[in-house]
Amino acid sequence: MKQFYLLLLSLVIISSTTFAQNIQEKKEQNGHYNISKFKQLNEELPTPNKQHTASGAPGYQYTQQQVDYKMDIVLDTEKHRISGYQTITYYNNSKDNLDYLWVQLDQNVRAANSKTKDINADRPRAAYTPSSFTKDFMGKPFDGGFKIEALKDANGTDLSYTINNTMMRIDLPTALASGKSFTFDIKWWYNINNYKEDRGRSGFEIFEDGNKAYAIAQFYPRLAVYNNVEGWQNLQFWGSSEFALEFGDFEVSITTPKNYILNATGELQNPKEVLSKNQYKRYLEAKTTYNNPIFIVTPEEAMEASKEKSNKTKTWKFNAENVRDFAFATSNKYMWDAMAVKLNEKTVMAYSLYPEEGKALWQEHSTRVVANTLEVYSQHTFDYPYPHASSINVEMGMEYPMISFNFGRGDKNGNFTERTKKGMIGVITHEIGHNYFPMIVNSDERQWTWMDEGINSFVEILAEYKYDSIMFPMTKYPKNIVGYMKGDQSRLAPIMTQGDNTFNFGANAYSKPAAGLFILRQTIMGPELFDHAFKTYATRWKFKHPTPADFFRSMEDASAMDLDWFWRGWFYTTGNTDIGIKEVKKYHITDKPTEQAIKRYERFGISKNDIPPSLYLVSEDSDEFTEDLKNNTAEDFSSLSNYIDENFSSEEKATLKSPKYFYELKFEKPGDLVMPIIVELEYNDGTKERKQYPAQIWRKNDAEVTKVIPTSKEIKKITIDPDQQTADVDLSNNSWPKNTETKFEKFKKQRIRS
Repeated sequence: MKQFYLLLLSLVIISSTTFAQNIQEKKEQNGHYNISKFKQLNEELPTPNKQHTASGAPGYQYTQQQVDYKMDIVLDTEKHRISGYQTITYYNNSKDNLDYLWVQLDQNVRAANSKTKDINADRPRAAYTPSSFTKDFMGKPFDGGFKIEALKDANGTDLSYTINNTMMRIDLPTALASGKSFTFDIKWWYNINNYKEDRGRSGFEIFEDGNKAYAIAQFYPRLAVYNNVEGWQNLQFWGSSEFALEFGDFEVSITTPKNYILNATGELQNPKEVLSKNQYKRYLEAKTTYNNPIFIVTPEEAMEASKEKSNKTKTWKFNAENVRDFAFATSNKYMWDAMAVKLNEKTVMAYSLYPEEGKALWQEHSTRVVANTLEVYSQHTFDYPYPHASSINVEMGMEYPMISFNFGRGDKNGNFTERTKKGMIGVITHEIGHNYFPMIVNSDERQWTWMDEGINSFVEILAEYKYDSIMFPMTKYPKNIVGYMKGDQSRLAPIMTQGDNTFNFGANAYSKPAAGLFILRQTIMGPELFDHAFKTYATRWKFKHPTPADFFRSMEDASAMDLDWFWRGWFYTTGNTDIGIKEVKKYHITDKPTEQAIKRYERFGISKNDIPPSLYLVSEDSDEFTEDLKNNTAEDFSSLSNYIDENFSSEEKATLKSPKYFYELKFEKPGDLVMPIIVELEYNDGTKERKQYPAQIWRKNDAEVTKVIPTSKEIKKITIDPDQQTADVDLSNNSWPKNTETKFEKFKKQRIRS
């Protein structure tokens, strides 16, 4: 009997399961999840809270830590070694008690036992130079990385610590309570790399005359970020994705050979001690020189300094307030020019330091580019808050608060190409622009590379155009990103991907976000709405830590535009834009009921004889089309004239048009992204007209949509996105009649023109 009941129960369970499966199958057949491109981003974005609000602004409970540094640095130019003793004061402004602190040791990426090379796959090259073969297979690893000599608290007691690759955990004797601070000392040194042999964001170079230049950054143990969103940001540094840092005040002394010139983050505290009498005089004069740069250290003085070898030293002293990092550059070959820049009521200094190798190009452009960048970025965000912005001629491109390292040199005779000039102007604009993103609007570079590189690359477009509109035309954006976006999907990643995990770092972090913001400004929102919203975001989050959600929400909050469809498509997917013309039909107007109209009226119980006076459109490919319809216009029908006479004033009548042709445009969208449809109409008389339909036109049909265009003139040609404003990856379907010109024919035309 028991077995019978068990069998009966199993049959009931099986029957119930089958019934449930049938219901689920019916549900799947009869309905689906919301897959609309216009679905809100609620699922993707974090829930707003009292730290990061729904409007995109910092909340009233927003907090961030502060870290102050006092450092004594010695640069040994004979051994290529830097050593430091630093006192760090960490302020816990969060509501949490902290058991330990995380410190970044970025130089450990070059340690002999670094795992950086091990995380990347490789294979044999086709050929090796003797130097590359020796380095890859026979050379001794470079002895880089921090050597920690001492780590003590303010009382001189040793602190317990653990180093995990590029991160060091300091275990606190007692938990650091909210609102309290902790002070400790670190003594360290490391061997400086030759950045031309071992590419990096800092290091030294040796010139052909034997002299040296040092671009020094990530050179001191730096506190990691502890924030409201994820606690400690202690992702390892693998060499690509950059840095997340806290703001603080710096007091730094740097000892160099006596014949070296140096500039750094912060304001020089002892210019009289480190500059000659004439240099100091010019240093003061530059502060009131606004039109053209003047030399603080002249080419002649730099030449003399480069000829001598000094065994004596001098110490440069800098203070910097409310900065997230510190860097410096120094050489006995540097000349130094300067110019004051007026930003509303504030004056800041634009500086350039460069050797003779860069003089021909840099003397003409560098400081002027710095000034232009500060002016344009200030216009679109906020006035530059720091005392100076410096451009240093180093064969790399990298940014830090108030100072950046920028490439661009001529040949031995001082000659340079237009390409070199363009590259130099571009890199200076970009790296100086980083003062705003992320040095002030302090996003997390390690995690969201696009928030500094992409946003900065976008504003860079505006600054370069202002500096030289011929050399930097804005027409190249966003069509330059098309090649990347139509590439192999297996080698693409969404912009919202941690930088170390992307295939094409440059396009993903720089070009695509910049092109997207360009589309947003020029095509979707318009400059007025975009600029106000962008400025709102920048002002809200200066000297704070924004997240992607804060940017997205601020842009919508300050513009009254629902842009979730754009963020989702452009930032969260690897889809591309492809909008084309599927079909065009020409219609003519008549007052004779068409078969389609008769059937429609009959469905509502109205017979053919009872149809009220109406107008109808007949397409030229219809069986009902006759040649006598071609000359009809809206003015030809008394029923319409009577309606207008009865319902419109004389002033309103004067504004009415009289269309003769009616075109039905059917647009298709083979691409995955939704975008506005930009339509250019070219008439038989040669005139042109443009119409732009918002992206929301696709909200109810993601495959194709139709629009009717009335006109008094016959259309000769229709073109979608004529200026390539939407990164459309296939232009072959963008014209009507379809453009059948072959690539060879285009090539012949170009040859004839040239």
